[in-house]
Amino acid sequence: MTTPPPETGKALVMKIGAVEYAGTLVDPKAPFPGDLPQVAFAGRSNVGKSSLINVLLRRTQKKLAHVSSTPGKTQALNFYRVNDAFFLVDLPGFGFAQAPAAVREGWKSLIEGYMGRPDGPRAVVFLLDIRRNPSEEDVQMLAYLAQVGTPTLVVLTKVDKLTWSRRSRDIPAMVEKLGLDPDQVLPFSSKTGEGRDDLLAAIESLLD
Repeated sequence: MTTPPPETGKALVMKIGAVEYAGTLVDPKAPFPGDLPQVAFAGRSNVGKSSLINVLLRRTQKKLAHVSSTPGKTQALNFYRVNDAFFLVDLPGFGFAQAPAAVREGWKSLIEGYMGRPDGPRAVVFLLDIRRNPSEEDVQMLAYLAQVGTPTLVVLTKVDKLTWSRRSRDIPAMVEKLGLDPDQVLPFSSKTGEGRDDLLAAIESLLD
């Protein structure tokens, strides 16, 4: 089980002000674009990560994270400076079956090289599509995060596509299947904005 983030309680929701692209890394050993604390966002290709980031940062008109029609296209670490307080780091999507084996191995090396740095992310937001069974790569990634001891919040995307009866059944089932703490799991919808305030509060708590 990955390490649960601190409880958010009734903390005030972070207000998003200045957001800017800060740089891209293709080498996990390269210098970071600054010394601000980092929160990394990870997940399989086509899990809705770019849409979530754009909604989270209220950049849905002029998008920051590119929503690609070709899953698995991103092969770099993209840094966004938020409120001059922290970096949101968009990790490459993994597990896209049509990608060549060498490319998939490159994603693995990049992510693990970055995650293993002592000055790496303070926490990880890991995305899963609530409609899909966790893949082998999902389970492996969560096990890796637990091994390196990085606090991890699991966000279940696309919850707006489920009926309330399915939500009440599928969310607890996902928690049990992965052996997670219920406080470690957050439902999210990029379409309705559900979960945005809770995710921002959790990030603020992790940064504190």
